[in-house]
Amino acid sequence: MTPPFKLLAALLAALSLALAGCATQPIEDRAVAQPPAGADARSAIPAVPRPQIPDRAWQERLLALNPAHITDRDVRETLAHGPTPRIILLHGGLYPVHLLMGSFGRFLSGMGYPEARIRDPGDNDWSYSPYEDSAKLAGIVAWDYERNGVRPMMIGHSQGGMQAVKVLHELSGHFSKSLSVYDPKRDGFEERTTIVDPLTRQQRPVVGVSLAYVSVVGAGGAAFLLPNQWSMLDKLNSVPDTVDEFTGFFIGVDLIAWSFPGANPRYTHNGSATVRNVELPVTYSHIFLPLVGSLADEPEVRDWINAYAPGDKRDPSALPGDAPQHVLWAADVWYSIKNHWCIEAQRWLRAVRAAPPAEHLAP
Repeated sequence: MTPPFKLLAALLAALSLALAGCATQPIEDRAVAQPPAGADARSAIPAVPRPQIPDRAWQERLLALNPAHITDRDVRETLAHGPTPRIILLHGGLYPVHLLMGSFGRFLSGMGYPEARIRDPGDNDWSYSPYEDSAKLAGIVAWDYERNGVRPMMIGHSQGGMQAVKVLHELSGHFSKSLSVYDPKRDGFEERTTIVDPLTRQQRPVVGVSLAYVSVVGAGGAAFLLPNQWSMLDKLNSVPDTVDEFTGFFIGVDLIAWSFPGANPRYTHNGSATVRNVELPVTYSHIFLPLVGSLADEPEVRDWINAYAPGDKRDPSALPGDAPQHVLWAADVWYSIKNHWCIEAQRWLRAVRAAPPAEHLAP
């Protein structure tokens, strides 16, 4: 660890022992715009740019990929040069854990994911606070999908994990029958509750827009004590069909998330989502789990991660440094990101190829 993180470690360790966990005051007090009064589906819809299609050789490379077996070379030579889903990172609620989620963002970038598709397009931060309005985050999901044609992914840590599930329920219409589009560059809601689907070119409500992949780790526990999360008491472990694949990670013993051997709550789907529950070793730290920025820099660890697939039985304990304290989570999430990155890009390309010839022209 670098000296700043040693100081951070001491601070967070002390606070975690006190079970402060996620039940703290908001990290930031950013003013959040409210949806405009009277906004409805008939509001003006902006023109959606026509897609720029890479050359034929790239197209054939993309369609030849197997989403379940994406190599480091596939990432750098093919996926990184095409449509890339936005990854929305949600950090926990204990200051300054946003620095740790920034470490995870740097890990993704180091593994080959375009950094611009991780950072907030408004303020360039690596991650969002769990105290952000969940309707705003849902509106950003719709805004980004409309412009890029590939559905975003979302990864939440601690209270940020709870917030990620809350966004899924927002998009399902469980809190409101309509949602407004949110423009993160302008930092405000738009006066419309629909988008133009970039693949079908048809108008559709924001409610019902889905994500490709969502994962959460250490969600629940102390965060339930916060008023902004009371609405999740009966919803956290129920995954709606506004995501294709959902992975819920638990640490074997986690005093902050209130998970214990034989008593870990399990996520279940209430629709069509594929849901996985993954238990991490008891040696993993609830707070420091996302501190993985250096894993991509160590060749042995990087190779281990790139070779990983769910169900992998290889023992990571001999890996150098502190990799054994993080690598199973980082590798599993990276595998799923690669998988859905490929699926979304292939889906986009097939839809573009099937569109009328005029749609293939650049704007």
